[in-house]
Amino acid sequence: MSVARSGLLAAALAYFIWGFFPLYWPLLKPATTLEILAHRVLWSLLLVLAVLLCQRRLAPAWRLGRDRRTLGWLGLAAIAIAANWGIYIFAVNSGHTLDASLGYFIMPLVSVLCGVLLFRERLRPLQWLAMAIAAGAVVVQALYYGRMPWLSLLLAVSFGSYGLFKKLAQVDTMSGMLLETAALALPAMIYVGLLQAGGNASFDQHGSWHALLLVLGGVITVIPLILLSHAALTVPLSVIGMLQYVTPVLQFLIGWLIQGEAMPASRWLGFVLVWCALLVLSVDALRSAQRRRLARHDGD
Repeated sequence: MSVARSGLLAAALAYFIWGFFPLYWPLLKPATTLEILAHRVLWSLLLVLAVLLCQRRLAPAWRLGRDRRTLGWLGLAAIAIAANWGIYIFAVNSGHTLDASLGYFIMPLVSVLCGVLLFRERLRPLQWLAMAIAAGAVVVQALYYGRMPWLSLLLAVSFGSYGLFKKLAQVDTMSGMLLETAALALPAMIYVGLLQAGGNASFDQHGSWHALLLVLGGVITVIPLILLSHAALTVPLSVIGMLQYVTPVLQFLIGWLIQGEAMPASRWLGFVLVWCALLVLSVDALRSAQRRRLARHDGD
């Protein structure tokens, strides 16, 4: 298998794993959202430590944490990803997988909005159109619920913020993951310790299978990151950007077809509007990339 093909397969597998998360987190009940989140942080940290140790990259990763600027951005990234993980687990385990799916469909549009608000980027006409369509989708969802689709918006904003902070920190995926989970480890350990001391922990009260599933929550968190790190070395970012839609599509199908969440006409309209916005955004991105290639070719 060629390096490029293995990278493409790795990226696709990463997004497929993330897409099937809605089938995994309900298996961890009766553990609460916070208990699942705490175990996810702790076991992810241990696995990342083991991976970097095997790659002999542990010392360089720790040295990144000595830079105050890097550490500051990664601290914000840790808060954002903890919020994202917690909201996502809560959404799935409380019967709102479709809301989670909508959040990840909205996320690329949040990234565009961050570019405008924080980096003063100018939107192209098609990007303005995409944002207007997405705003219409939010309005439709708000009318359907009688309130704003807060779970979807919080998921989109938290993950979009995480990507922004990671970009500003300028560290590789695994090193960033190490420092982020290390920053979250102490509160996670305190929380798990308090649960154990109070006899409220589910980890040791529901059999070895339940305990194993909590541990594997860290494994299935880190493995897609390893796969995506490998893919980033050989697969163009434009291809990875298109593959990312695999995750919310799978989440949508699981929520609708497997978990049986309601899809009335108003909800369908909201999703269709978001999909149209993403289509417009994708067309604009492809046109922009083509113009850059032509400009480089003319320059040569």
